[in-house]
Amino acid sequence: MYALSVPALKGYCIHKTECKLSNDTAVMVLTGTNQGLPSLSPVSVSSEVSSISMSSTTSQLKYVSLGVLVLQTTSLVLTMRYSRTLQSDGPRYLPSSAVVCAEVLKIVACMLLVFKDHSFSVRAMNRVLKEEIINKPLLTLKLAIPSGIYTLQNNLLYVALSNLDAATYQVTYQLKILTTALFSVSMLGKQLSIYQWLALVILMTGIALVQWPTEVTSSTKQEDLTAGSQLMGLLAVLVACFSSGFAGVYFEKILKESKQSVWVRNIQLGVFGLIFGLVGVFAYDGERVQENGLFQGYTGLTWTVVALQALGGLVIAAVIKYADNILKGFATSISIILSTLISYFLLEDFDPTSVFFLGAMLVIAATFLYGYASTPVANTSKV
Repeated sequence: MYALSVPALKGYCIHKTECKLSNDTAVMVLTGTNQGLPSLSPVSVSSEVSSISMSSTTSQLKYVSLGVLVLQTTSLVLTMRYSRTLQSDGPRYLPSSAVVCAEVLKIVACMLLVFKDHSFSVRAMNRVLKEEIINKPLLTLKLAIPSGIYTLQNNLLYVALSNLDAATYQVTYQLKILTTALFSVSMLGKQLSIYQWLALVILMTGIALVQWPTEVTSSTKQEDLTAGSQLMGLLAVLVACFSSGFAGVYFEKILKESKQSVWVRNIQLGVFGLIFGLVGVFAYDGERVQENGLFQGYTGLTWTVVALQALGGLVIAAVIKYADNILKGFATSISIILSTLISYFLLEDFDPTSVFFLGAMLVIAATFLYGYASTPVANTSKV
């Protein structure tokens, strides 16, 4: 058996079928005789077709997960803001309890997905969970860090939406794109091209223009604000931006260093998130829970917010697995434009201006620029 590069095939007799590919030269083991030209083995063709198919599937999953994330983020922002400003006779629901319910729902969903991945075998699922959670305590404890930060972030978003108008909240929260980029460079060693940095700047400018408050929104700002100060809401958004960037990149690093299913990792995150969330409930809302119960003020809208928040965690995990955190930030930015359009056509509480259309064009341009700049170049080094 001989392994020969394509230009050196002529005149050699090869008797075994096999195919090995390196990035710079196709190295093939072919079948043939010493009386004629060698013929390509079916094994090599099958291997190449399989590789192309897997690459295509991964690309499709990346864009599907990003599309679902856009829809989920748009729905969550609208329903969460509406639920926090909706006037009701009874007590309003507790954000801390909503965060806990979202974690429980996420754990259940991930367990069902693990159950499905292991051919609906309870024994196989239990074995995997035991091996990954109980038998690997150090790795499990590592996930306590992003889990605690995510729990803090989720609570801070409720605080922000309770104290800031939608325009101020959405513009300020886009700082998480920049923080994610900085943490990706420092923690993952990523190198962003000049075009990617330019895309980030254009995106930030576009989002700021899209959500730039008009005179009308400014005059009614005080009427729309709920109890609390704007300073508290602003600080909540800023802390959430930095926590989102750090936790997202930290979790991405763990996922890409691990061979285990992303759903198992989310179960670990959810368990810690549930613990941290319950601590927050009884630490900050213990008296109100004793008076009116954990599910006080819950309505169908509240459960919708809980479901969307739980779904968001799963979608973000899929996005991190198949794409990266910065691309996730762009999908979230596009969802802000959709939220604004829905507010105009359905809620009729927003009047778009020329500044809005300019910002929308910048966001779309930045999205395409980043996607073009991040297209991987074929590696010519040997594996």
